[in-house]
Amino acid sequence: MDGELRLGLTVVIVAVAGATPRVVEVRSAFELPERFRDAALPPPHRDALPGAPFDAARFRTLQDGVRAVAEGLSGLALRYVEQLYTFGDRHRDPHELFGGPRALAVGYLALVRDAPLAGDGAQWRDLYDHFPWEDWRDERPALLDTVIRPALARWIDAAADAAARARRTERARLAFGLDDAPWDGERVLQRYELLYEAGLVVEAHRDRQLEALAGVPGAAAPRDLPRALGRPMARDGRRVLATALERLRGKLKYRPIVFELLPPTFTLHQLQQVVEALSGTRLHKQNFRRLMLAGGLVEPTGTFESQTGGRPAELHRYARQAILERTSTRADAAGDR
Repeated sequence: MDGELRLGLTVVIVAVAGATPRVVEVRSAFELPERFRDAALPPPHRDALPGAPFDAARFRTLQDGVRAVAEGLSGLALRYVEQLYTFGDRHRDPHELFGGPRALAVGYLALVRDAPLAGDGAQWRDLYDHFPWEDWRDERPALLDTVIRPALARWIDAAADAAARARRTERARLAFGLDDAPWDGERVLQRYELLYEAGLVVEAHRDRQLEALAGVPGAAAPRDLPRALGRPMARDGRRVLATALERLRGKLKYRPIVFELLPPTFTLHQLQQVVEALSGTRLHKQNFRRLMLAGGLVEPTGTFESQTGGRPAELHRYARQAILERTSTRADAAGDR
């Protein structure tokens, strides 16, 4: 029905296992309508983020709903949860193309400690399987120069006029750190959106094929399937996931959210691994430890990690109470002025 809206909830559940950032995924149930089953289309992408329609009669708030949905699908007890963004692009859900209502989804980010999943069909996936160009921990990803840069050059050259080529050149330079531009780790969503617009990710090919199949005015199915740049996801899953990773990287600089991913006590090496896993970069060991200890973010417990060989590492904990006390003292001082 024209004008009908369906509100859904989508959640990115992130954990870090050792040095691997992981995200919970479930299986997408989308199937083409029967009359289109014989169309020459690749199989639908099955990797999906946990989500469901929002049940307004059951839940008082959206966050109540997202906790119930995510915990039910994953079997995990969510810890830190925050709202990301409302995703409402036309045709973001393929059901819309074949008569379904316009779909809006409120996206959430949830952080958990790594644990086995109990939900039926849920699985952990390496986050960088979807964005291999974002992981710089070992070296600059080779596909930036062997695949992405040449493909973007062709996209730039195909622009309609000189002004459009100049705009595309600048966008690509800033997003991917080309030529003299530095790499900005927080431009995760901008990079994915640029690849999508340039038709360089499989989702762009899929969406344009579906629009042409559904008879969307002006839609034309692309001829060539692009080389897979990262693992595709159902619907706009990678767009939501890119938004979450960008938010995480930004908050690492000013919020102690990393401790939501760690056990109550941890070594400084474990803490550094988690920060590196999310930022996609290597950190200087001594500088990192000095920053954590001098800044009062962690405190030693006086106990050591039990291990069979090598020098035992001291366990630390997040100095939550000390940080609260410092914050309270500053607030009281400000109130006395």
